[in-house]
Amino acid sequence: MSIPPLDDRMQRLTAVRPRLLSFARLHLRHHAQAEDAVQDTLEAAIEKQDSFSGRSGYETWVFGILKYKILDTMRAQKRQGTWQPLEDEGEADDDAIDRLFQQNGRWLKEARPVSWGEPEAAFENELFWQVFDACMIALPDNVARAFSLRELMGLSTEEICRELGIKENNCWVILHRARLRLRACIEQGWLTEEAS
Repeated sequence: MSIPPLDDRMQRLTAVRPRLLSFARLHLRHHAQAEDAVQDTLEAAIEKQDSFSGRSGYETWVFGILKYKILDTMRAQKRQGTWQPLEDEGEADDDAIDRLFQQNGRWLKEARPVSWGEPEAAFENELFWQVFDACMIALPDNVARAFSLRELMGLSTEEICRELGIKENNCWVILHRARLRLRACIEQGWLTEEAS
């Protein structure tokens, strides 16, 4: 795959900038630092355009650059003492999750996941990503941040625990909550829209 022409790259960078900024704000919780991370990312994408090999989409490559900028900034926040650790949401959220399951641990009939069809088709559907972004924004910050580090940035559980200052069992609970909430939100927003 060849590198897209400069005008095309600039248009794509301009189009993806709001998503980059939203993603950076989620992790950094500081608007100016998120802006700086995105600006550094865009500059790096332009300067290092020759290193884009085409093995992934151009936007995916740019998000990969942002990932490292965010992690660097998060580590700098820790060194400077400005890091905001995650807070546990408490038992109310646990009760809501428990209501999805029977005593034996199986899904309640009305809470069972529904089929989303072919995963590849979903990932290529622009509506899916719009709903996904809205659902991520609707998640509590601590849940969205942990999910994003794991599923979107590819960090291991050990790395997430180190970055967020949480214990492994807490990380697994947060990730479980995130997946359940995202599933419910996406099914409501995307599958409902797809059916209509």
